[in-house]
Amino acid sequence: MADKLFRAVILGPPGSGKGTISQRIAQCFGLQHLSSGDFLRENITANTEAGVLAKRYIEKGLLVPDHVITRLMLTRLEKITRQSWLLDGFPRTLVQAEALNSTCDVDVVISLNVPFETLKERLSTRWVHPTSGRMYNMEFNPPHIHGIDDVTGEPLVQHEDDKPDVVAARLREYKGIAKPVIDLYKKEGVLHSVSGTETNKIWPYIYSLLCTKITPVDTEDSQHSPPLYSQ
Repeated sequence: MADKLFRAVILGPPGSGKGTISQRIAQCFGLQHLSSGDFLRENITANTEAGVLAKRYIEKGLLVPDHVITRLMLTRLEKITRQSWLLDGFPRTLVQAEALNSTCDVDVVISLNVPFETLKERLSTRWVHPTSGRMYNMEFNPPHIHGIDDVTGEPLVQHEDDKPDVVAARLREYKGIAKPVIDLYKKEGVLHSVSGTETNKIWPYIYSLLCTKITPVDTEDSQHSPPLYSQ
């Protein structure tokens, strides 16, 4: 853990490798990895008020509204005020970013820039275990048995919005929503953009950047983490 509290955010479109890179950052720098997707699934499973509300939108194929996801995430952050953390999947919109800014200062924001064709290819070959959110890519990290989750043995599914004809629209939507968030953090001087097509080639740049901000907790082989893939 860092000597002082350190707060970071990772931004990137669907399929950019946010999950993989977030895991590596958390492991190497001792940060609490806070995934909005994980929190949504946990609250839906637990039938909390926010979870029930979020499920209604998800079942209709709609984005969870700002006020729901913001309440969920800020409530969680209030419980870990003495920990350093990395936010993954939040803030997604300018409203969410402004709400986060009103509660704490963010030290670093990493924005992943991955070419459109690479994202489209990754998403169209991505399958997921619905209950846990575990993701597989049929080219990079396929399950041991085709169509079956490695851990539970339950069937994998492909989200409707990961199918090729929907992917382009998703990516265009992300670009429009994310631009004001990126502009806000750029104005605040905390934004760092990293470009590339492969997570393992992007990672050393992110590692080196963070080493200028925070001390790694495990330096041995940290810069060359084993290959992983997820959203």
